Amino acid sequence: MSGTDYSYDEQGQFFPIFILTVVGIVTIPLTYSVLKPSSDPGATAPRIKSDYRPEHADLIDTQRKAQRRKDRRLKRIITVVAGWAIMAFMAYLIVVTARTIPKIWNPYDILGISDSASEREIKSHYRKLSLKFHPDKIRPDPAKNQTLESLNDYYVELTKAYKALTDEEIRNNFIQFGHPDGKQSFSIGIALPKFIITDGNGKYVILVYAALLGVLLPYLVGSWWYGTQRMSKEKVLIESANNLFREYDEAITEGGIISALSTGVEFQQSLKGEKAESGLGKLESRILAEGTASTHAGGLSAKDVMKLEDLDGGVRRKALALLWAYLGRVDLDDPALDQAKLEAAPIAHALNSSFTAIALAFGTTAPILASYLTAQNLMQAIPPGASPLLQLPHFTPAIAKAVEGDSKTHLTLQQYMDLPESYRKRLSVGKGLLTEPQYQTAVKVARQLPRLQVEKGFFKVTGEKFIIPSSLVSMVVKGRFIPPGSENVPEINELDLEDIDPEEDDLDAILGRPKKAGKGQKQPADDKPVQPPLAYAPYFTRDYSPRWHVFLTDSKQGKIAVPPFTFTTFDKPIYDENGKPTFNMQTLKAQFQAPPQAGHYTFVMHLICDSYIGFDTKMEVTLVVEDASKADEFEAEDDISEPDEDSLAGQMHALKTGAPPPAKKKKKPVDEESSEEESNTEEEVDDTSETDTDTDEE
Repeated sequence: MSGTDYSYDEQGQFFPIFILTVVGIVTIPLTYSVLKPSSDPGATAPRIKSDYRPEHADLIDTQRKAQRRKDRRLKRIITVVAGWAIMAFMAYLIVVTARTIPKIWNPYDILGISDSASEREIKSHYRKLSLKFHPDKIRPDPAKNQTLESLNDYYVELTKAYKALTDEEIRNNFIQFGHPDGKQSFSIGIALPKFIITDGNGKYVILVYAALLGVLLPYLVGSWWYGTQRMSKEKVLIESANNLFREYDEAITEGGIISALSTGVEFQQSLKGEKAESGLGKLESRILAEGTASTHAGGLSAKDVMKLEDLDGGVRRKALALLWAYLGRVDLDDPALDQAKLEAAPIAHALNSSFTAIALAFGTTAPILASYLTAQNLMQAIPPGASPLLQLPHFTPAIAKAVEGDSKTHLTLQQYMDLPESYRKRLSVGKGLLTEPQYQTAVKVARQLPRLQVEKGFFKVTGEKFIIPSSLVSMVVKGRFIPPGSENVPEINELDLEDIDPEEDDLDAILGRPKKAGKGQKQPADDKPVQPPLAYAPYFTRDYSPRWHVFLTDSKQGKIAVPPFTFTTFDKPIYDENGKPTFNMQTLKAQFQAPPQAGHYTFVMHLICDSYIGFDTKMEVTLVVEDASKADEFEAEDDISEPDEDSLAGQMHALKTGAPPPAKKKKKPVDEESSEEESNTEEEVDDTSETDTDTDEE
């Protein structure tokens, strides 16, 4: 039975390759994750220009910088740099280290003859070498660094090679085992220098391997797996999502949602130990103090106050109090409390996304709308039901109340900016109100906010004249970004309100995908998605890209009919190079399956921006589903005609009938207005099928 030989990497020619491979397996994927473009839409989005600095701006800037450092993944970058440095050093060692390439034992090479030599030629050649290198005939040459032992070994190799080609038994050994002496010992190569294994160091090597493979690797895999299992799709803890699920109620209001958000387990990480009780009394006294434009400074209703007081002390009660302090922009006169107040908002915003997903699963309209409004409140630091004017710089509840006067309803930003300039300025500037510079800053910001005004909404089936049961319907929304207070807004070009079907072979356009540039071509600038400016939210400590949600509801049942389609980019520029609005007509499309029966279906279409208050659109739209037989009759009349005389079909007709085919009838030209009918047919006398484009802005 053959033994086992261990060959060590004494020359260091394999050890660098081993290290290079192991480090490369980790470094290359990490490099890709660091260098790949950010999936966050706000990474490259423009910003709304303003020099406004809110209260505690230093704390807000500190948290934003900390978040940017976290997003840059500094530890990962350092690991990547170190990994490439190690790989470069190993590559250098591989290049400069002398390598010994093991040779396969070959009797022809040893004898120095060709593989095609005959047995007679082999014997003749061996006889000559034997006479020359026989130990009795040759003497070592010190100039060639020869010794008697090396000469004897060489002669033995010559003899083995000769016998491997002439002796039958030795030749069989060579053919079967690749060596004249038969099966050789099994050799294991260790890519480590011998001194690391020997001299008592072997136990340390075993410990290192045990730590790497038995501890570190299982820990990393387990951490990754546990992290994926404990987080929901909305990036919140599963335990928090379960708590929000238990808090869900079909009659829940915005204040109820804010209370539900305080159940998030994430707050326990930021309010550990003594932080849960520290300053709670002062915090509650500040938010429950009398407010300027509301009963309480924090904007709580009587029901919200009861919910807060019903909670026992601890993390949840303080988290809820911090949220109301943030929404009411209450100065807590304590740096630690003010910092905790600002930290609570992004946590609550993420939790609210999870609550929205839960509400969508239930499908009831009211909680879904409340969750979107809560997202707006958290983004703008405005309590539920407060004035939308608080979104403008320097506006306080007292100033907003003074501007609105005795009105029972709040002014939206667009209503405020639509006021005559002199009258608006008289309402806003003066003692106890805004100064002239503050007023100009507020107006400047208002004229940059991306308010999407819906101009038309309708339904269609691509490439078809009618919508039939169970067909794939496109809900098309046409709108323009018209910031509040915009001047010289151009009239609508009716052609921009049309939706022209793409070519039949343009699969990307039919499926709504962006066109891909050909090989070696650059993506056309017109085809690149356009990002809106980052949300103007001076109190929110994260950069956030606004999202627009379009969905249909059934007002009679109070249920969602078509789930939301979310849009973060648009197909045309929103602002020009000078920052002025372009008023380009934007197109939003959402596809869903038509009802299984023909009829007129009236829905309420909602378009909601999750970052600004008062920019939402609510309008009635009617989906007309025609019977499939009507569509078939139309296609038969439109497509089937007699064959032309010079066509193959015409010649076949002449052979069968003996008469030339009648001339092809020209199709009656279709009026451009009626060809754009889609789902809104004009056959109804009362025009009930036409989409109602009057918007009721919430």
